[in-house]
Amino acid sequence: MEREKFGGRLGAILALAGSAIGLGNIWRFPYMVGENGGAVFIIIYIAATLLLSLPIFFAEFIIGRRTQSNCIGAMKKLAPGTAWKWFGALSIFIPLFILSYYSVVGGWSLEYLVQACSLTFTNADAVEVRGLFGEFITGTWGPLVFFTIYLLLVLGVILGGVRKGIEKFSKLTIPLLFILVVIIAVYSVSLPGSSAGIAYLVRPDWSKVTPATLVNALGQSFYSMSLGMGIIITYSSYIKKQENPVVTGFATGVSDFLFAIIASFAIIPAVFSAGIEPGAGPGLIFETLPFIFTSLSETMPVLSSIIAILFFLTILIAALTSSVSLMEVGVAYFVDEKKMKRSSASLLVFTMVWIAGAVCSLSFGPLKGITLLGNNIFDIFDKFASNFLLLIGGMLTLVFVGWKMDKEAVRDEFTSSGKARGSRRLFESTYFLIKYVAPVLLGIVFIANFL
Repeated sequence: MEREKFGGRLGAILALAGSAIGLGNIWRFPYMVGENGGAVFIIIYIAATLLLSLPIFFAEFIIGRRTQSNCIGAMKKLAPGTAWKWFGALSIFIPLFILSYYSVVGGWSLEYLVQACSLTFTNADAVEVRGLFGEFITGTWGPLVFFTIYLLLVLGVILGGVRKGIEKFSKLTIPLLFILVVIIAVYSVSLPGSSAGIAYLVRPDWSKVTPATLVNALGQSFYSMSLGMGIIITYSSYIKKQENPVVTGFATGVSDFLFAIIASFAIIPAVFSAGIEPGAGPGLIFETLPFIFTSLSETMPVLSSIIAILFFLTILIAALTSSVSLMEVGVAYFVDEKKMKRSSASLLVFTMVWIAGAVCSLSFGPLKGITLLGNNIFDIFDKFASNFLLLIGGMLTLVFVGWKMDKEAVRDEFTSSGKARGSRRLFESTYFLIKYVAPVLLGIVFIANFL
């Protein structure tokens, strides 16, 4: 049977954009902008994307489209009989490892959407809203049920296949995501006192620019683009040979960045309007913002309720688009290498992820006593993936394409055999970044995690 492909450039770009756009764009990017100099951070972030993230994106793209195979299959074709097969195996393990705890947060977002639809944030007082998050995640069955429902939603998309599942889902959800976040941003910047939040985002504060600013920009750009986890390799293997890698890469990067910017204006002005200091982490989404919706409901209850529903719908969709791409990496392996039916492969991956995710979910409640250096199981998974697995995956990608693959093979794929407009002029500079610059920058991010 012929391997599935995306229907065209738009479907491929939207699928890749969906893999990049996730919860990190909504809670982490706004906080990072404000804490690292506002507009200055945005400028450095763009530079980090050009020097680090896009070169890694192109390297992964080259591996996937060159081989038209999953991560392990790609290594079998490009480096048969070598230890690079373990890089392929790692590229399949990482996304499934991440999906296990990421889906727990996805379950939280689904539960909060239900709460918003039931007008919980409108009818409750501020004290009750602040306690909802801790009360919910420390439970047993509630978090497990919503985590399971969320993962079933992901499974439903994957079962549809590449074109009728992933591509169709991306074409529906990515435009909807942008519409929703723009609506929320317009509402946010119109609130009384929001001007302080706008200034927080756009006013350059050179006093906050430190070496840590550079590291933070590099790290945020790298993590935001879904790099180092086999997603780009897998998705690019579904892209037709005539598509231009340069156009696809820049379109993905711009979509990811643009969404993060709009999300910043959707969140931070509202936070300042309520007189609350912005904070990083899931607490900003599940504790601070519901408190804001409750505060605003006193003067504008209907509008506040609608915005709360739209906001948590945005959170849910953003989480789903990333989760779909994470699950597809494992499914592609079992379909390609083990010759399993997509339905069987999908159910197998779902089961593996559910078992690990259930443990992560329970680590806030019944299993909270199991810790390592003060971290529960969920935090251990998160930190191990962010501080080690993703960075190692990204570095191995750069080493393989920059030093292992034949340069002419890399050139041929990057330029679509010389047919991709503009790619020939960009190849040498991009190859230099892949081989020399990006590994150094990624190494800086890795070292910074231990300082």
